[in-house]
Amino acid sequence: MLLSQLPMDDSWISFDIPAFIQNFWSSTFDGLTFGAIYGLVALGYTLVYGVLNLINFAHSEVFIIGCYGVFFTLSALGFGASAPNLSVIAIIGDLLIALVVAMLASAAMAYVLERVAYRPLRKRNPPRLVFLITAIGASFTIQYTIFLVRGPNAEPAVTMFTPTPIFDVFGTIVDNQQIIIVVAAVIMMVGVDQFIRRSRTGRGIRAVAQDPDTATLMGVNRDRIILITFIIGGLLAGAAALFYVMKIPSGVQYNGGFVLGIKAFAAAVLGGIGNVRGALLGGLLLGLIGNYGQILLGNSQWADVVAFVVLVLVLLVRPSGILGQSMGRSRA
Repeated sequence: MLLSQLPMDDSWISFDIPAFIQNFWSSTFDGLTFGAIYGLVALGYTLVYGVLNLINFAHSEVFIIGCYGVFFTLSALGFGASAPNLSVIAIIGDLLIALVVAMLASAAMAYVLERVAYRPLRKRNPPRLVFLITAIGASFTIQYTIFLVRGPNAEPAVTMFTPTPIFDVFGTIVDNQQIIIVVAAVIMMVGVDQFIRRSRTGRGIRAVAQDPDTATLMGVNRDRIILITFIIGGLLAGAAALFYVMKIPSGVQYNGGFVLGIKAFAAAVLGGIGNVRGALLGGLLLGLIGNYGQILLGNSQWADVVAFVVLVLVLLVRPSGILGQSMGRSRA
């Protein structure tokens, strides 16, 4: 394209400070909601990296399998495009069933990945590049298997309930959906953090992360610990799937986990990959930064660009991420 053919005005971008100020609180609460989902998925990346130094790019498909688990479960329970006319107790019961199914589906997918794709490689001790290529290949294999079975289109929307206003912050309504997602995600992340720091299995995870050979000599079953790590990541991805479908009822699609998986990986890196608390921090920050960026620049398509630019800038200053402490060096 010739230079004369390029647009000579700035209509494709704006810098709208009044709009940012006006929508600050709404974008903050929405950003925290999406950030909580990113953080849950980011935990899967950070746990596997902390133990294996492996970037499991197939984790985004572990997440989308959980989304399909939510969709099929809620569809079987009679949920559709409109919120069902059920009592609060009935809705909570149905959502708990969908949560359990999604967590089990994602955990099963993570189990299969570890046993079929990664464990045979570990026995051969190949270069780390082979693990990375395998992860990418597994990601596309799962993604396009879903494509062959379910087709290219998104599944019909499943609306769980109509968000109800809970309280007002400077004229911005905070609803029960936002509160449920953020509070539940934080509780799960705190639970995982305490499990890794205080339980016997958690000590085994930290030992393998710090020195796998010495941990094996001390009686730690390395294969078992790695498998448990993958399963924990899958369980959290399944929980994130429920919250994602709750927020985006029509978001279940064969490649729907790709972009969210990339964001979750970025969140893990931003907070400090290999650091459980860093996954939560990175997820919340990435959600906020993306929402602020799209309002400030006047276009929703800038949300991802701004988030990743900030990620690069942070890593230029602190390559290990904001918290930067690896799982193997975390204190009990």
